[in-house]
Amino acid sequence: MRRTVFEADHELFRESVREFVERTLLPVDEDIRNERMLRREVWLEAGRQGFLGMQVPEEYGGQDAGDFRFNAVIGEELARVAVAYNSIVSIHIDICAPYLLELATDEAKKKWLPGFCTGELITAIGMTEPSGGSDLAALKTTAVRDGDQWVINGSKTFITNGGHADLIIVAAKTDPERGAKGITLFGVEAGTPGFSRGTKLDKVGQPEADTSELFFENVRVPDSHVIGELNRGFIHMMERLSQERLSCAVANVAHARGVLDETIAYVRERKAFGQPIGTFQHNKFLVAELITKLDVAQAFVDQCLAAHVAGELSAVDASKAKWWSSDVQNQIIDGCVQLFGGYGYMREYRVARAWMDARVTRIWAGSNEIMKEIIGRDAGL
Repeated sequence: MRRTVFEADHELFRESVREFVERTLLPVDEDIRNERMLRREVWLEAGRQGFLGMQVPEEYGGQDAGDFRFNAVIGEELARVAVAYNSIVSIHIDICAPYLLELATDEAKKKWLPGFCTGELITAIGMTEPSGGSDLAALKTTAVRDGDQWVINGSKTFITNGGHADLIIVAAKTDPERGAKGITLFGVEAGTPGFSRGTKLDKVGQPEADTSELFFENVRVPDSHVIGELNRGFIHMMERLSQERLSCAVANVAHARGVLDETIAYVRERKAFGQPIGTFQHNKFLVAELITKLDVAQAFVDQCLAAHVAGELSAVDASKAKWWSSDVQNQIIDGCVQLFGGYGYMREYRVARAWMDARVTRIWAGSNEIMKEIIGRDAGL
């Protein structure tokens, strides 16, 4: 089915992103997996192409596109290679960007946004803690005012880009007795005394992504590094989670699409018992099911993308898109592994790596169980 969410400008832009992927990313893909982080040279080239500042005003060096569909194009093209690449870049342009653009002080914007656009300043967001998971209201990291500064203590875990980010947006309790109503967001720069990072976490999949623990021991930041309003950090995060979940959904479908396309080509060529394995009825029916599931998921995600551009995407619909797309993504890639047979279990094949990479999409950005809780509450349950 023809997609209608994108216009001619977006498809022209897609060609530029695809060229960037082929020219800059793919030649070092294996090295990135081995090093477990996106190389700075790739970030800088993405900055030169204007991909990192699509929504940033021109006064700070951005493109001021004013259309999230351009971000979605970037996410789709990166996810078709590996879903981790979307995760790495979307943390920066989809998730951190709105906090800096909408909530940071003018002083902080002038300091951070130019480098944000060029790739010289890479960002990450520190929400998740070792004991909290999806329960953001249960944060234990604290920030205590001391004169015109704040002193931060605590830790974060599972932080994408955490090992090499130059700026971390940190959620901390500034009024612990108020629970969720006592959280504030801060910008912590790399090199700040007391800020340290653990070793890169050894994940099951997505080796391209640098995922780390972060530690804060009497880290001092000035008032100008407060992001948003005091004690309204939880609300700020909730207001921006819909875009994060939509970004995940866009990538989930694109990732599954890339793997399924590769699998269909494989079953057309691979022969058993004298004929292509795709012609066996069971395999043909399985491919038909996978294609249909993916197209249906794509249609809903595209509708959510259009709603977001129009300023109409609800938190409930974003939750539906996130959990459904991740479930479908995992079903499709698991089916593709089965069609590849023994080769599908070999890491040298992209389908095997994609199978490992996809599993976490049902956990991050709020687990699928949390998504269903949000949808159920909206139904009055």
